[in-house]
Amino acid sequence: MLPILASEFKVFDYLEQTVVCSNQTREIIGQFVEKCKSFNISKAEILNIINVRPCTLSQIYPIIEEYDVRFPRSEETGDEEESEEPLMALVETIQHVLPAPPSPMQEADGEVDEKVDEEMEMSAGEDRVLETNE
Repeated sequence: MLPILASEFKVFDYLEQTVVCSNQTREIIGQFVEKCKSFNISKAEILNIINVRPCTLSQIYPIIEEYDVRFPRSEETGDEEESEEPLMALVETIQHVLPAPPSPMQEADGEVDEKVDEEMEMSAGEDRVLETNE
């Protein structure tokens, strides 16, 4: 096993603070990767799915390379729905395993809470300075 560099810890800490990673854990990602093995998709496609979290067919089509070649329509029926079945199952897996990203309203609430916390800390520090000067 290779040693982990300090810079890797810094990157990991930074990524944990981002909106996408704030609701995804290693366990969730591991569970998703395991479930993706049955869909025969590449590691790069899995990574893109984790980052983008598509929740509709139209969002997942650009992520899966050569989908029409890898998952062809049935030649007997020519039914397009048959070729979409694996994709629909993948979309359902994404929706069940990967947590939904926070809504813009939740993100705004988080920013407001952080600003309030900062202001409270600053005002508490000013109170301490005033107390020591008296």
